[in-house]
Parts: sequence; structure tokens; C-alpha cells
Amino acid sequence: MIRDLRIAVIGAGIMGEAMISGMLRHELVPPEQIMATELRADRRDEIAARYGVQVTDDNVAAVHWGQVAVFAVKPQTLPKLLPELRGTLNDGELVISIVAGAPIRHFAELLQHPQIVRSMPNTPAQIGEGMTVWTAADAVTEEQRGWARTILESFGQEQYVDDENYLDMATALSGTGPAYFFLLMEAMVDAGVHLGFPRYMAQKLVLETMQGSVLYAQKSGKHLAELKNGVTSPGGTTAAALYELERGGLRTVLTDAIWAAYRRSAELGKGK
Repeated sequence: MIRDLRIAVIGAGIMGEAMISGMLRHELVPPEQIMATELRADRRDEIAARYGVQVTDDNVAAVHWGQVAVFAVKPQTLPKLLPELRGTLNDGELVISIVAGAPIRHFAELLQHPQIVRSMPNTPAQIGEGMTVWTAADAVTEEQRGWARTILESFGQEQYVDDENYLDMATALSGTGPAYFFLLMEAMVDAGVHLGFPRYMAQKLVLETMQGSVLYAQKSGKHLAELKNGVTSPGGTTAAALYELERGGLRTVLTDAIWAAYRRSAELGKGK
């Protein structure tokens, strides 16, 4: 579907590299059909050597060359970057943004280009296990939506939504989500060490427990509360642990954290 497209990846950081790696791993396009931009010469050399793609420090040239321009940059770079690229996109070219908090209208106004896809992936995309929520401007054609879906599927699962408001929600839930799990796992490993386990052993127990629990939840089709209750015997160890978690306000703190991430995403969209 996209084999002959020229794809410019603006920003060859962690997520930009994850997208390049995913597209090449799935053989969506050959390496010469990808051009990555990066200001640091050592990073350009690294990306070129690792993937065989074209590299440059010239964003204007890359966007002008590409038929799809993927923006994988920090939100604070957009006010300077986008006006420099105004007029470089032709009708029929697609912009895909993975920039947190940046609404479609921001790209459309500053680029003076209407065909914009906004998406929010997460860092497990680096190993092909990402979760990406995305939406498209009205001007994006069905063919272009197919391009976007194919590219986003190359590094994990994708979920299309027809309301852009869901993107700020996704930023708080799945985009930021890996950090919540990493913090939880780190705390559990530290607790295991406190109990007396060697750290390597505690980490193995926690990681395998987390992975197994996720797979079990996916395959069982049961409500999460039902799965939790299945582990909880009356008066048992799990009941004692859950009591302390509830007493400590785990649900409230986690909910407050997700709302804080959502509010920050909305603030970024307003240029704050």
C-alpha cells in the first residue's frame, strides 16, 4: 500500500527511530524511501549506519522531498519549526504528528496544509509493542488514512477515534501509561529486596508477574474486578495487601495522576 511512498521523519529521537525501525522491520518501504532529520551529526551517522536510511539536518528539504511527513519532535520546538516549513507541502501530501498536546489546527494553521493525522503512541513502540491512538482531519482522504494506519501498525496496535478530544485522554492514559507501570514495578522490586530477595530475583518475579497478568487479562475476557477477586481469598494474604493499598489511596492517587497528565496535555495544546 505504501511501498512507493517517500517518508520524511522529522526528528530521529527515540520515537522517530521506533517508527523507522517498525516500518523497515515490516518491510513497508525500502530504506532509501525514508529520510530522517536530526541536528546532531553523530546521531545522523548512527541512524544512517543502523538502518541505511537517508539523513539530513535540513527539515525543509526533507519535508519537500517526502510524500508523508512524520513529526516526532518535542512540543516546544513547534512554534519555530512549523512556520519554517510553511508552503513546503503540496496537496496530497500527508502529515502525521506524534507530538504530545499539539492539536490538528495548530499544524494546519502554521503549515497552511489541511491533511493532518494526529496520533499518540507510547514507548513500547521501540520493541513493536506500542499502543497508538489517532485521528484525522476532515481533509485526509481514505487512501491517506490507510497510509497512516499501516505506518502506525508497524510498531504496535492502533486505535482510530473520530473525536480529537480523545487524544489528550490517550496521552494521559496510554501515552504516559508506561511510566505508571514502571514506577509500580520499581516499587514492587524494592519491596522484594526489603523482604530479602536478591534484586535480580525480585525483578524477575515482578516482570514475569506483570507480563503474565496482562496476558491472562487479555485472554480471559473477564472483567478486571473479577480477575482480582479470583486471586483474593477471604482473610488471606491478597486481601491483607489490597486493604493496605485501598487504605493508602492508591486508586485516588493514580486517578489524580492521570488527570494531571490530561490537564498538562491540554495546556500544551494551548501553547503553555
